[in-house]
Amino acid sequence: MRPDPNECQSIDHGITRVFTLLGKRWTGVIIAVLMANGRMYFAELRRGIPGISERMLSDRLTELAAAGLLTREVDEGPPLRVGYRLTPAGDALAPAMNELAEWAATHMPEAPPCPRGPAA
Repeated sequence: MRPDPNECQSIDHGITRVFTLLGKRWTGVIIAVLMANGRMYFAELRRGIPGISERMLSDRLTELAAAGLLTREVDEGPPLRVGYRLTPAGDALAPAMNELAEWAATHMPEAPPCPRGPAA
């Protein structure tokens, strides 16, 4: 049976909620880095995700913690350090993340290397 073209097709509410969070720039990358490395400190995450600003990393980590996907763990100093670890809910994203990586490898062409300025 073909859908009625005059009938509004709704999008699954769960998919909308997932991509509202995970569709934000850097969010999936942060999750992938934590999946690959386990608990990491803020500075390690910053180094592990080239191009992300400290402010953006902080904002995304706050959002992921509020969503219950990671925990923030403070190590008393000196020096005071903050570590991040995926929760069981965050770890449960592994099969979906792996499928997305496989899909990308099959269906998304590699991006050309970033052009560099004139050689000095």
